[in-house]
Amino acid sequence: MAERRVSTTVSQRPGGPGGPGPMGPGRGPWAQFGREPERAKNTRSTLLRLWGYLRHQKWSLIATVFLVIIASGVGLLGPFLMGKAIDTYILKNDLPGLGRLALLMIAVYVTGAVVNWLQTYVMAGAAQRTVRDIRNDLFAKLQTLSLRFFDQRTHGELMSRLTNDVENISNVLNESVTQLISSAFSLTGVAAMMFIINVRLALVSMVTLPLMVFLSQTIAKHTRKGFRDQQEHLGNLNGIIEETITGQRVVKAYGREPTVIAQFEATNTQLRDASTRAQILAGVMGPMSNFINNVGFAIVAGAGGWMAVNGLATVGTIASFISYARQFTFPLNQIANLYNSIQSAIAGAERVFETLDEVPELVDAPDALPLEDIRGDVVFDDVSFGYQAAEPVLKHVSLHAAAGQTIALVGPTGAGKTTIVNLLTRFYDIDNGAIRIDGMDIRALKLADLRRKLGIVLQDTYLFADTVMENIRYGRLDATDEEVIAAAKLANADQFIHRLPQGYQTELSERAGNISQGQRQLLAIARAILADPGILILDEATSSVDTRTEKHIQEAMLRLMEGRTSFVIAHRLSTIREADAILVIHHGEVIERGTHEELLAQQGFYQHLYVSQFKGQQLAPALAA
Repeated sequence: MAERRVSTTVSQRPGGPGGPGPMGPGRGPWAQFGREPERAKNTRSTLLRLWGYLRHQKWSLIATVFLVIIASGVGLLGPFLMGKAIDTYILKNDLPGLGRLALLMIAVYVTGAVVNWLQTYVMAGAAQRTVRDIRNDLFAKLQTLSLRFFDQRTHGELMSRLTNDVENISNVLNESVTQLISSAFSLTGVAAMMFIINVRLALVSMVTLPLMVFLSQTIAKHTRKGFRDQQEHLGNLNGIIEETITGQRVVKAYGREPTVIAQFEATNTQLRDASTRAQILAGVMGPMSNFINNVGFAIVAGAGGWMAVNGLATVGTIASFISYARQFTFPLNQIANLYNSIQSAIAGAERVFETLDEVPELVDAPDALPLEDIRGDVVFDDVSFGYQAAEPVLKHVSLHAAAGQTIALVGPTGAGKTTIVNLLTRFYDIDNGAIRIDGMDIRALKLADLRRKLGIVLQDTYLFADTVMENIRYGRLDATDEEVIAAAKLANADQFIHRLPQGYQTELSERAGNISQGQRQLLAIARAILADPGILILDEATSSVDTRTEKHIQEAMLRLMEGRTSFVIAHRLSTIREADAILVIHHGEVIERGTHEELLAQQGFYQHLYVSQFKGQQLAPALAA
């Protein structure tokens, strides 16, 4: 095998196989929660973006506005008919006429109730379709983002954006939009009727309006940030919950229940404080607006009574006007009471749009080439890479794997083995140099095609909460049941699957906790066999199983590797004796290369690793005896 210079320096990627955790090196899982919450963004811009989604439901919105106009018009008839009843029928003791008018008023109010229900029904459909589009776009956006994005955020925080933040938007669209439109039309209509009935009283009723507008603007400046802080802390709390539940075995094994409870309580207290501040600010709006409205209503009632006593207006006119004045304040109260949910929804929408604005780190080039059948010839040409710009990980790495060869990567933990395969799969882009498959730079290939040609079996196998059959079929979704079973047989998994309660239809728990580590590895191999990749990556696939299970896995791996270019990261050196080439990586450099026999003959680092492992294997039975 021709000499190839390979130099590596690695600190495993945050959150990746062999990495220190999702928050990166040197940070606890919740260390980021001490950061200062972000300031609220531009409300106008956020509302315009929400409108960009809502306007796709234009026919429903048009229907809603039409129904709101009808409901507002019907609502305006009530006080008018009441005044007419007083002046025309009650003061003249015309009971038959009063009866007829009463029936008309009942019909008006029934019509108003039906129209209000219809507008709520139509708007609810439009709101849910809008929220569906936002949620779909947000989830789809997450699928385009690179692993680096997920390395820097907890899963719970991202889940909070998909659930809590979007749900806040949903609540406002369902309830508040119709109320706001209705309030706007009601205010306009009521104001018009008030001026038509009595201009002087109408002007008197407007005295308190500037104070109401000033109060709303003042409080709005503070509530928006308060609700954004609340959403931030809620996302942090969800992160703790998700990580603690996922890591329950570790928590219990190390007796850290008091620690995680204290961490949860601290973050929960932050959420309580932020929520309290937000709710207090928002809660001021309702009582203050009610107070101002009641003062205005008292002024109108007093002025109207004075005019009636002095013969400047009829009793029916004053009664109608007072009823309209009450209707005029009702929309203002509605808007004030909606501030809580509106500000919370704006804060949630800002967080959602922040994620939607994230720029994917890895994208197809405009002229990206499709990748059809491949031979599997892989070249690393002077590759340099660092997870962080100031900390290079791989420096000037060069290697060559001919089609069909098996290349083993060995060395201490953290030496850079996983980083090499992370770059091959283009989970991250290299900083300098080139990686080529069959002579084509992988950056010039379509990502989907590239990854479709790669099969990966990791040390920490991820299986979904679904049946065994569907977990294997994940490798190729159009595979038949017969093809899935055939893949399982090649992977030595068929026998243990038949011993499961429902065989291939057995439901796996989350992360497949109801089967063993070795069984999970066999299912992962079956999935890779079904995918039929051109290049295979096996990352410590047998490091966590017993010798007997390892034998079954090794047999399945050999079948899987047959005829394919394979990169094997191995902890147990006995599993890679037949590799075409072994690269020994230490302190970021390939310090040795060759076959198993050649490396033993060199009596270098590999020979030291092998002898140390061999002695450990010999010593274990003696200690057991």
